[in-house]
Parts: sequence; C-alpha cells; structure tokens
Amino acid sequence: MSSESEQTPPADQTTPVRPAPEKEAKDNVVVTRHTVTVGGQALHYTATAGTMVLREERQKDGVSEGHRPWARVFFVAYALDSDQPTSRPLTFSFNGGPGSSSVWLHLGLLGPRRVVMGDAGALTGPPWGLTDNEFTLLTHSDLVFIDPVSTGYSRAEEGQKPGDFHGFSPDLDTVAEFIRLYTTRAGRWGSPKFLIGESYGTTRAAALSSLLSQKHGLFLNGVMLVSSILDFAGVDFTPGHDLAYVLHLPSYAAVAWYHGRLEGERTLAEVLAEAETFADGEYSRALGLGSRLPEAVRQAVAETYSRLTGLSVPFVLRHDLRVPLWRYCRELLSGEGRVVGRLDGRFTAPVRLGADSDHPEYDPSMSAIQGPYTAAINHLLHAELGFSSDLPYEVLTSRVRPWSYREFENRHVRVSDSLRLAMHQNEHLKVYVASGYYDFATPYHATRHTFDHLGLDPALRVNIRERFYEAGHMMYVHLPSLEQQHTDLLEFLAWATR
Repeated sequence: MSSESEQTPPADQTTPVRPAPEKEAKDNVVVTRHTVTVGGQALHYTATAGTMVLREERQKDGVSEGHRPWARVFFVAYALDSDQPTSRPLTFSFNGGPGSSSVWLHLGLLGPRRVVMGDAGALTGPPWGLTDNEFTLLTHSDLVFIDPVSTGYSRAEEGQKPGDFHGFSPDLDTVAEFIRLYTTRAGRWGSPKFLIGESYGTTRAAALSSLLSQKHGLFLNGVMLVSSILDFAGVDFTPGHDLAYVLHLPSYAAVAWYHGRLEGERTLAEVLAEAETFADGEYSRALGLGSRLPEAVRQAVAETYSRLTGLSVPFVLRHDLRVPLWRYCRELLSGEGRVVGRLDGRFTAPVRLGADSDHPEYDPSMSAIQGPYTAAINHLLHAELGFSSDLPYEVLTSRVRPWSYREFENRHVRVSDSLRLAMHQNEHLKVYVASGYYDFATPYHATRHTFDHLGLDPALRVNIRERFYEAGHMMYVHLPSLEQQHTDLLEFLAWATR
C-alpha cells in the first residue's frame, strides 16, 4: 500500500468539508491518497479522517437564535478515485455496544486495510499488524465509518453534557444528522445509499432506516445487518421469560458440536436441523407447561437437551431445563477447566481456580480481538491516515453507561417495527442479514425468529436475504467466512442497485 498526505482537503466531491467561520468550532480533517491492490488490480482511493462538527438550531418563541456546536463526530471515509463519484454506492458503517467505535467492521470486513491476528486456536501475538484487504467493499462502494458520540474520537462539544447523547433516541439523532450533512457536503444525494451495522449497530440501522426517510427524506437502497438484534426479548434470560432459552438452544448445539462434545458422526447441518426442530417443538412445549409437565416427559426432554448440547442430564434437570447462557459457557468444557466465549463460542480460556461466580471472569472471544484491533486502528489513524490527537481512541468504552432506553420503558427494546415501516414505505429497500452459528450475543435462531415475526407484507419478503456462517459474532475473523461474506455482500449490492 502507498499513500500521500495533504493537510488541506481538495475541493472535490470526495471530501465533505466546509470551512467554518473564524471563532467557531471547526471541522478537523486530514486527507490522504492511497493505492490498494485487489485481485491483481491497483485501486487508487482518497481517505478522509477527522471530526465533523454538528450544529443544533436554537429557537425561542418560534424565532431562530442561530446554531450552536452540538457534537464532534469522528469518521473515516474512503472514496475510490472516479470521474463520476455520484454513480457509485455510498455505504455508512457503524458498530454497536452501545459504546463501540466503528473499528470492527472497518478493519475486519469492509475497509481497504484489515487486521492480521489469526483465528481461534491459532492466534498471533502482539504487536499484530495490518495488511491490504483483498475483500474490501471499496471495490464496489465508497465507505464512511462513523463513531457515535463518546466512541473513537467523537465527543460532545464544549458546554454539552455527554450523557445527553447516551441513549437510543439521541444516538439516532446525531448519527442521522451526520449522514444527512455528509451526504449534502459530499454531493452524494444522487448516489445509491446503504447502511451497514453490527450488533447494536443493527438496532441503530433498523431504526435509522425509518428515521432517515421520515425526518430527512433520505431513502435507502439497502440495509446490511451483521449479527442482528432487532428485538431484545430473544436474549432476555429474566426468570419467567422462556423465549431466550428456546432461541439459544441451536447455538448451544453448534458450539458443542464444534468442540466435539456430541456423540455420533453428524455434520453441523444435521445437528442444527435437529436442534431447531427440538427447540421450536418439543422443548418449547415443555417449557410452556411449567409444573404441569409430566415427570417422564421432563426426563425425556432433558435427555434430548443433553444429547444436543453436550451438558449432562443431571445438570439440565438441576436447572429445570433452562440453562442460562453464562452457565452454559462455563459448564460445557468444565471438565477441561475452560470456559467458552460469548461473542464466539469457538474461543476458550482457562477458568480461574476457586472462582465462586456463575459468570466467567472475562469473554475469551472479546479478549482475543480487542488487542489486535486497538493496535491496528491507532496505527492506521496516526501513521497511515495522518490524523493526530492526544485523546484516547475509545474502541469500546463504558463511559456511555448507563445507556437510556426510556422510549421502551416496561417493555423490551424492539426496532423491527421501524424496519418494517421503512420497507413498506420504500418497496425497493433490500435487507441483508448475516448470522454466525457460534454467536451467543445475537443467536442466529433469535434473528430468524425476529424476521419470521416482522409482520412484513408477504410480497416484500423477497427483499430480505439471510446468510449464515460457521463463525461467531465477528464472523469475518474466520477467513473462509470473510471470503464468503465478501461474495455475499457484492451480490447484495448488485441486487439492491439494479
């Protein structure tokens, strides 16, 4: 990879920067030019990294009192050098948390550079590295990676309270305003536009699909949901709420199969088919009966559960057929003194001796990826993209806690209705849904359940494409899944822009 750096952005459509008046908060961006080789072909592109100032219009008694700086949103944008930039799709990307920067999709899947870290069972050690991403989506779409307020280098402006941004609605408002402003300054209203989010980023993307059209008149060509969670009921293990046990069971079976805890010679597809049938049928009915469940049936259900999940029958019975996720993660490989990961059940780590908590000390899958991605983004921004800041780049911060869901008081967070509304209002909107079989954070069967209950007009169901990968939450960590996902995304973009 090669690059040149410029401190003054050129006046072209790839750089959405407008000079601010003196004595006002100003955008702070750096523009660099690079080359990446994909499939033997050299691609020349422009990178813009920096903070864009968002302003809030103040009114009193219906009279405008001007605009005040509201927040500084950090972003990294990549635009392929082109004579006709507006003809290219424009994809806005963000991750989840809440409290996560956009680093994971940026350096794991989409951007022109990606992390080198190995995979489960074959991780490399620090300091790790970066390499050209032969699977970058930049070949077919310009990319904009957005860090929500308090993540990355994004911050509330002076005089604003950071906590006012840490909630469902204010987060949507700031990200939507950034997308509107970027699209306007870059002259890209005529481009096909996409959102891609991961984890809570899919919650944000689904809600934005409706908000952008209703508030700003910005209609999308497609929404890409990676490790989707649009209805939090599917991951709620609150006593008396049985749905999460049903929807996690196929993922329990997948991880047990991966670690060789199941008897017999069966393929993953065979195990999942049986687990899904059991979960939706016999198991779901048994949980629904509660104390009315006959003892003989209870025993039979526990035996099937054991055979599919690798847990012992006494352990399953002791938990009343309802094994919470954290206990499953700790129990599956307890004989080996190891715990499996939540984000990716392929990863394992030693259990601390004498630990008296049901919850693992840490998530081995999160620990495996946090170091490589943190090192990579700090190197990329400072050494390759030329952006300087002494602030810590908040890869995954707790400073957004507590996150406000006041809009959903006394009910589960649910944004699937927003996605359905967006698809009904824009019948051309296409949706890509990616799930990893070994992901416990957003289980694939829970995602399927959400889309099976979307309430979508039957004629529009063909606008949804579901894809599944033999990997975890960040399925692109698994190189074969990264390659397949790249192919799937290119096919989706072509389909959504016909």
